[in-house]
Amino acid sequence: MMSQPSTAWWQKYGTVAQMAQATVALLGFVAILIQINELRSNNRATSARQAFLGYTDLAFKNPKFAEPDYDVIKAGNRDQQVQYESFVSYFLYACEEATAAFADRREWQASCDYDLKPHLPFLCEKNKAEPAYLATYNIDTQKWVKASMKTASVTPPDCKLGKT
Repeated sequence: MMSQPSTAWWQKYGTVAQMAQATVALLGFVAILIQINELRSNNRATSARQAFLGYTDLAFKNPKFAEPDYDVIKAGNRDQQVQYESFVSYFLYACEEATAAFADRREWQASCDYDLKPHLPFLCEKNKAEPAYLATYNIDTQKWVKASMKTASVTPPDCKLGKT
């Protein structure tokens, strides 16, 4: 009968040390993944804040677009109409970024809801004339704009802001 070779003490600890080293390496890898995810999240939040601050600055410099009289804008020159459309596009983009980056913070959505209302007549007419316009935004933004139009009773053909 052959006897089992005995394992030297250093072989046991060598195996334990290797397992410990692998565990530390795995924990280090997990920590790096968490850091990358955190950096990505922080970058998205920073980008969203910058976009929204850009919109706020644009609104400050263009109060005629921030609180528009859409009938006056429509009756104005073509340049003013294009500027207003760009203003609204920037606003929608800023809200899209902010609500995606801060989905857990309701105040961003409330701010966007508040600022959206005066632009609903334009968005209603634009959507009626060019349905592809809203399709340039993500599905959540499209649903938000359409739901806001419905809530405010802004519907074709007149697209006027209701008394809500």
